[in-house]
Amino acid sequence: MRSASIVAIGTELLFGQIVNTNAAYISEQLHLLGISVLYHFTVGDNPGRLKETLASAAGESDIVITTGGLGPTQDDLTKEVIAELCGVTLLHDGEAHRRLDEIMRSYGRSNYTENNLRQAFFPEGAEVFYNEVGTAPGFVIEKEGKAFIAVPGPPREMVEMMRNSVMPYLAKKSDAVIHSKMLRFYGIGESALETALLPVIDGQTDPTVATYAKEGEVSVRISSMRCAKHEAEAAVEATSVRAKELAGEYLYSDEGKDYPQVVVELLKEKGMKLAAAESCTGGLFAGAITSVPGSSEVFDRGFVTYSNKSKEELLGVSINTLDNHGAVSEACAREMAAGALARSGADIAVAVTGVAGPGGGSEEKPVGTVFFALAARTPHEATHGLARDDVHDITVHTHEKRFRDRGRRINRQLCVLELCDIVRKHFS
Repeated sequence: MRSASIVAIGTELLFGQIVNTNAAYISEQLHLLGISVLYHFTVGDNPGRLKETLASAAGESDIVITTGGLGPTQDDLTKEVIAELCGVTLLHDGEAHRRLDEIMRSYGRSNYTENNLRQAFFPEGAEVFYNEVGTAPGFVIEKEGKAFIAVPGPPREMVEMMRNSVMPYLAKKSDAVIHSKMLRFYGIGESALETALLPVIDGQTDPTVATYAKEGEVSVRISSMRCAKHEAEAAVEATSVRAKELAGEYLYSDEGKDYPQVVVELLKEKGMKLAAAESCTGGLFAGAITSVPGSSEVFDRGFVTYSNKSKEELLGVSINTLDNHGAVSEACAREMAAGALARSGADIAVAVTGVAGPGGGSEEKPVGTVFFALAARTPHEATHGLARDDVHDITVHTHEKRFRDRGRRINRQLCVLELCDIVRKHFS
């Protein structure tokens, strides 16, 4: 079985009330097994249209994976439609019934309504995938060389069932394995990066190299499909090394990690703490860093100084600087970083001030004009017997960026990436 289609079921998906993240996750998992995903379908809770969609998907692919429609209500029709399509009836599963009783008792609902028992019936001949984190089990049934796999719609339940049941089932059916590696780049556009990587992209067969643009950064996925895992891993690693040789100056992760995670891990490795002073980003950088597990070990504090008065009061930015240079200036960024460092227990501090838009720009400083700074403690040669603040000088580096105005949200996100880049390059 080498090809698959994914069918997301639920009228709420068509109405836009829920975003279908399940299809992306399932596609990624199938790719790891060398299974090509040919189509994504979304269909409402209508038995006729669902049957037509499933039949169409099965006509194009070996595997059809459905998400949703396995619950107890009248609009949960996945099992019934798949059973009809396969020409079988629904049969009671005792183990699913026992587990349902157990779960309901744990919820304090020993006398649950009869419609819940629908979750204990499955197409005749199906292998049941019991749900470890919810009430609705999934299943797989094979018919004339096609496999219909049904998993729950809630993402937490879907992920658990894919990992523990569906993937092991499919692994037994696969005669190849795919190994992939994601490289993350910042500071270079997609077209420029593709040009730099042409020696490994041109004429590619295996491994394959593909670029993916994201807001302010570019990812490169290197994949190899081989019969043995170690062969695929070796092929991907060789291509990865070559890619680093060609564009390594822009590479911030060869493990597919987000930039804030890279920064947190780097600070842990160096045993240093970070502080941040933010104006135009309004705490977005601090939020990105502290969203990383373990960031409490390395993030000391953040200052959100949006107004001029707050810059003066919290960071010690001088009135003279604000009057003569303005809040959006190199001088202001310098004093913000130095002030954040002096007023914290951090080893380094970053600062950002700029025009995020849509208003506030000028001919001299249009929207997208941003100033960045990094302040670091530089130890004196003789430190014995001196207090912490007496054994360091502060060194500050600043620079200006002019982002092409792509809207307030993206402008602010670009600032977060640039701040991450500043911290990483400080240690390189």
